[in-house]
Order: sequence, then C-alpha cells, then structure tokens
Amino acid sequence: MTAIGFFQSSRSLSLGEIATATNAELRFASSGGEVDFPCIAGGASLEEARPGDLTLYENTRYAQGLRLCRATACFIKEVDAGLLPLATAALVVAKPQRAMTLAMSLLFPQALAPRSLFGASGVSPGAFVHPRARLEADVIVDPGASIGPLAEVGAGAIIGPHAAIGPGVRIGRGCRIGAHVSITHALIGDRVIIHSGARLGQDGFGFVLDAKGNRKTPQIGRVIVQDDVEIGANTTIDRGALRDTIIGEGAKIDNLVQIGHNVTVGRGCVIVAQAGVAGSSEIGDFARIGGQAAIGGHLTIGEGAGVAAKSGVMRDVPAGVRYGGAPARPIRQFLRGEALLARLGRRASRGRDSES
Repeated sequence: MTAIGFFQSSRSLSLGEIATATNAELRFASSGGEVDFPCIAGGASLEEARPGDLTLYENTRYAQGLRLCRATACFIKEVDAGLLPLATAALVVAKPQRAMTLAMSLLFPQALAPRSLFGASGVSPGAFVHPRARLEADVIVDPGASIGPLAEVGAGAIIGPHAAIGPGVRIGRGCRIGAHVSITHALIGDRVIIHSGARLGQDGFGFVLDAKGNRKTPQIGRVIVQDDVEIGANTTIDRGALRDTIIGEGAKIDNLVQIGHNVTVGRGCVIVAQAGVAGSSEIGDFARIGGQAAIGGHLTIGEGAGVAAKSGVMRDVPAGVRYGGAPARPIRQFLRGEALLARLGRRASRGRDSES
C-alpha cells in the first residue's frame, strides 16, 4: 500500500522565521550557519524526524532518540542544548512543547480544526435543511447531515456528514461540528469544535424511586457551550434538569467524557478522557481533571484545582489544591499513603522469604 500523509505543510519556513515566531534562540554547531540548513516543511518525533523536519526534546526518557536525531532543528532547553548532534540546529527555549505547538500551527493550520470531509462548499444535495432553519453565509453542510426547524448556524460553520442538529439549536460562527454528532436543546458559541460522535443535549440521568419503581424526572434545561470550547469524540453532555448545563469559555474536553445534568464547567478547564462528572457539580475556572477520574454529584472543584487520573472525588476540592486517590484526598497525603503501602508490602515479602 502506498504511504500517504494526510496533512501537507501550508508553506516552508526558514529557521530564522521559526525562531522569531517562537521567541527561540537559534544556534548552529556547524560553521556555515543558517545557509547550510534546509527550510522546515514538516514536524516529527525525535526517532522519525528527517532533514527538513522540526522536532523537540524536553524529557530525559527520550535521550537515546536525541543522540540519533536527524531533524534539521530541535526545540530544546538550554541545559540540554549540548546533547544535540552537530547536524541539527538548536532552537533554545524554556518550554519546548509550547514552542513546537506554535511552530506546527504555522506549518499546518489546517490541522487545528476539522474541515469538510468531502472538501465541499455550501449545502450538499444529500443533506436535509428544514425550510425554517436559518444558515448564515459560507456554511458547509456535508451529505447526510440534518438541520431541524428554527435551528440557526453561524457564518463559516461546518456541519459534518450525518450530524443531527435539533430544532431551535443555535450554533455560532466558525464552529466545526464533526461526523455523526447530535446536538439538541443547546446553544453553542463561536469557534467551538465538536468532534465526531459527540452527543449534546440529551436527557440527564434523573429518576425518583416510588412505589411503582424508578419514575423519570423531566429534564427541561439546556446545554450552553461558550466560545472557543473543544469537545472530544464520543463525549456526552446532558442537558440540565431545572437549570442549564454550562461549559465555560475556552474549556477543553477530551474524548469519551461524561458530563451530567446541571454541571457547570468553568473557563479554561481541561477534562481528560474517560472522566465523568455527576449531576449538579461545579468545576471552577482553569481546573484540571485527569483521565478516568470520577467526580461525585453536587460537589465543587475549586478554581485552579487539580484531580489526578483515576481519582474518585467524594467531597469538595479547595481552590488551587491537587487531589488524588480513591477516595480522593490532598495529593501529598495520597502519595504518602501509597509509599507506606509499598513499604509494608516489601516488609511482608521479606518476612515470607526469611520464613522459607
């Protein structure tokens, strides 16, 4: 099978242009300077980078790859700059990952947000747009998508194939709605990215137990997604019961995350894959929730707080504090407990060995 790259650089950049754009100090081991180095047209890992590629190094576990690096240039910290091979130029920065992100955004702007899967423009003949829906200029609707009555889609938005936009839904300008996304009972801000298979606005999980069993509670709220939010593939965000479920401006939600009804996610939050947030909890601005963490209902995660992966949060987390473990507790307390268990395990093992 012929190899194919799905992203081509929009243009080549000289090392000087990259250094200026990322505020990096450019250094050459060879005497010829920049004239001896090709322009940058791509990016790759340390192991896979070739001449013409840009790469980065900031973790000692990849030291072997650094010694074998064949990239044209590498973002690297001052302390590690001397480890680069002579044939690779150093782009010395305090934060190589951030600099690499900036450079790759210049080289591959098309990779920042999904495009039409069919490279189309306008409304596909295979899509269904209700006569009472309203689309602004330059909206792209891919085949199989459907847009319900009184829905509104802002200028420059892209609606992916087989996406379903429910009645009365509002989608802001410059949004990207992926394939097979469903959105109901929701208001979406500008420049929001919703990746394939995500579900927004469905019933929250609300029941009360009576003599006849579990009686369903009507969920009459909405989902409000503010500007510049990104929502990962197959994530679900339930609409509110009596108040709205709100995703704050600039929040980034990974794939396979569950957000329950009435939840408020603050501005700039990051929620990593397979995490779950139960109903009516509030997550403060710029909080970080690790993968597979579980947040109980009616809790508050304070502003700037952190929850480690696989944690089970059963009480409020104060602002600016990191919690970990199940049940979750301050991270140092959790780590001390884990260290104690490890020591006890080693002692028990030595005791069994001496008895034998």
